[in-house]
Amino acid sequence: MEALSSAEEQLMKYLWVLKRCFMRDLLEVLPEPKPAKTTVATLLRRMIDKGVVGYRTYGNSREYYPLVSKQVYFGRQLRGMVRDFFSSSPTELASLLTGEAKLSREQLRELQRLIDEKLEEQ
Repeated sequence: MEALSSAEEQLMKYLWVLKRCFMRDLLEVLPEPKPAKTTVATLLRRMIDKGVVGYRTYGNSREYYPLVSKQVYFGRQLRGMVRDFFSSSPTELASLLTGEAKLSREQLRELQRLIDEKLEEQ
C-alpha cells in the first residue's frame, strides 16, 4: 500500500470517523478554511488509485468509504518507519519513545502492561 500524503491522511481521518459518506458530508465536517470541492475530489481520486478508498455510485453521486482501517494503515506505516529509520529494530524505536517522549509514570506503566499482555500471549 502506497503511503498517503499529509493532506490525504487528514481526509482519511474523517473517512474513518464517518465510515461512509458523500462529498457533501466530507465538506461539511472539514474544518475551516474548507478546501475547494475540486481539491477534495482530487484527493479522493488519488486515494482511490492508492487502494485505500472505495466508492459506490448512486446516480450522479458517489458514496466513499475506507478500504483499510486506521489500525492497519498506521501499522504498516509504523513498520516502514521502524525498517527505514530504526534499522528494523522495534527496540530502537521503543528506546527513543521511552527516552525522548517524556512519558509519565502512568504512561510507562501502561506500556509495561501492554508488553506483559503480549508476553503472556506467547
